Amino acid sequence: MQRTESPAEEYTGFTAEERAAMKEHAQEQKRAVAGRGSRAEKEAAAEREVLAKIAEMPEADRVLAEGIHALVKAVAPDLTAKLWYGMPAYARDGRIICHFQSAQKFKSRYATLGFSDQAALDDGDVWPVAYAVKHLTPAEEEHIGALVRRAVG
Repeated sequence: MQRTESPAEEYTGFTAEERAAMKEHAQEQKRAVAGRGSRAEKEAAAEREVLAKIAEMPEADRVLAEGIHALVKAVAPDLTAKLWYGMPAYARDGRIICHFQSAQKFKSRYATLGFSDQAALDDGDVWPVAYAVKHLTPAEEEHIGALVRRAVG
């Protein structure tokens, strides 16, 4: 069979940003396995890593990430913060419920708040699992807070 793909449609592999995210994830997994101490100590260390990663973000992403971090911790204090592919994520029993992705990370025009299949957001046969986030006004905070509360059940 002959290939009919144009050069623009050819698969060129992972982008540099995707490869960097995979390397970060591998490092996160190594740190998690190698970590010593109590569960509380590990969670505190993971929280510090998340806050350090947020602090490294460009201002627009940092402001959003800080707001979402505070919001998630307020409405779902049982979720633990951790890095996931180099981005802030929030988990229950080690399983990601939701995560923030900065716009700068993949050169996107907006940041996103995504939810995994562990989130209890099911609504019929089709529902959104990621949301574009450009600003955090009180209305958006209310909406995101409701989504997170629903996601954790």
